[in-house]
Amino acid sequence: MEEKFNDQELARREKLKKIKELGVDPFGKRFDRTDSTLTAKEKAKDKTNEELEQNEVNVKLAGRIMFLRKMGKASFFNIQDKEGKIQAYISIDTVGAESYNIFKICDVGDIVGISGTLMLTRTGELTVRVSEFTFLTKSLKVLPEKFHGLTDIEERYRHRYVDLIMNEDSKRIALLRPRILRSMQHYFDSLGFTEVETSVLQPILGGANAKPFITHHNALNKDFYLRIATELPLKRLIVGGLEKVYEFGRLFRNEGMDLKHNPEFTTVELYEAYGDLQSMRVLCEGVIRNVCKEVFGTTKLPYGDIELDFGPEFKWVSMSELVKEKTGLDFRGDISFEEAKNFALSKGIQIEKHWTSNGYILNALFEEFCEKELIQPTFVYGHPIEVSPLTKKSEDPRFTERFELYINGSEIANAYSELNDPIDQKERFVAQLKAKELGDDEANEMDYDFLEALEYGMPPTGGIGIGFDRLVMILTNQKSIREVILFPTMKPEGK
Repeated sequence: MEEKFNDQELARREKLKKIKELGVDPFGKRFDRTDSTLTAKEKAKDKTNEELEQNEVNVKLAGRIMFLRKMGKASFFNIQDKEGKIQAYISIDTVGAESYNIFKICDVGDIVGISGTLMLTRTGELTVRVSEFTFLTKSLKVLPEKFHGLTDIEERYRHRYVDLIMNEDSKRIALLRPRILRSMQHYFDSLGFTEVETSVLQPILGGANAKPFITHHNALNKDFYLRIATELPLKRLIVGGLEKVYEFGRLFRNEGMDLKHNPEFTTVELYEAYGDLQSMRVLCEGVIRNVCKEVFGTTKLPYGDIELDFGPEFKWVSMSELVKEKTGLDFRGDISFEEAKNFALSKGIQIEKHWTSNGYILNALFEEFCEKELIQPTFVYGHPIEVSPLTKKSEDPRFTERFELYINGSEIANAYSELNDPIDQKERFVAQLKAKELGDDEANEMDYDFLEALEYGMPPTGGIGIGFDRLVMILTNQKSIREVILFPTMKPEGK
């Protein structure tokens, strides 16, 4: 099928021919820069135009043309690189007729290299007086004038490369995300943890409650799951004596997409031999506060129209307390399942077939009435055993040594005093299999190899998983997970 071009695209292809006719490669060669727009601005900082003229501050930059004002024998244009934008002034007298004629063919979106000296215009704008002009890449598509309007939000995600060119906030988030990750890595490393990598393809579903993606290995003629968690492999490493490990892992869950969910996402899971829930609490609070200070320079960050404060000690409250506060029902008391079920039904909770005990009801009431009101950083502990198959029991065996961290109504982290009793763990797996038979397609499978590993002996261990994408959302003041994932999963166009 013949490709159709609009008038502007046809005009750019004509210019492509002209550039070739002038003996210039329109898709360029290596260009050695000495400066970025940021370092150029630093060189000129606090200097007058007279000082710049006297000292001849030389720079050599490259970037994309974002603005053009052609004026006969002299012109102004802006170029943009990773660090920002800077104005340039080019004249036929300085660069010569040959280079100036090439410049005159340029469009917004073309990529060029410039060498020259810094000056200030009469209005005080820092400008590169171009002495050498190098054409590097012809842009055959026209950049949109407004690319970050609400009506174009799907297009922004589909064409992230254009979004990064046009939208400063998208570029800011893209550059902040790795800085947040590095800060967390350095923090964990400083505490003696070892970063590891484990397999994405897993033969058994485990480590979380979620629907998996299933793929097939042809040579083995066997189905595998794309991992839904890194938990069980990391615990095997604790058994093996690595003692303190973490992994930033890409996970895959076959679930819907919304403001907080993408089928492909990133977590960091961390396990510490001889630790427990409280050591994870200290670590979680510490790493987030450290990121705030190191990356953002403050522990108070805006989120929408509120201010989140990561400076004070995070709130610590049980799930049962919160549910009692909101509904009046105290699950720490002696409540029959029928009583709990009828109460939940009266509150509009839909009862699932595999819910056979109070813990499921408690968890559902918490999710319905409490979660969204946890705005400032809050640790919620004391989860029911039914929804915590890999966690040590509390003194009250109906509950477990587990917490979740909530910020602005979102779950950000999930931590346990890890279950290291292989007999208890087998019973939990059996209970999960029963739940699966009753219709819970997110339940864990029996992992005999993991049980065998536990039988060799896993020391008392604290473990935590932090939703990295959601944490980046909170720290960068974003409402949608798609803003912090460079290439989010999208519906097919037109559907």
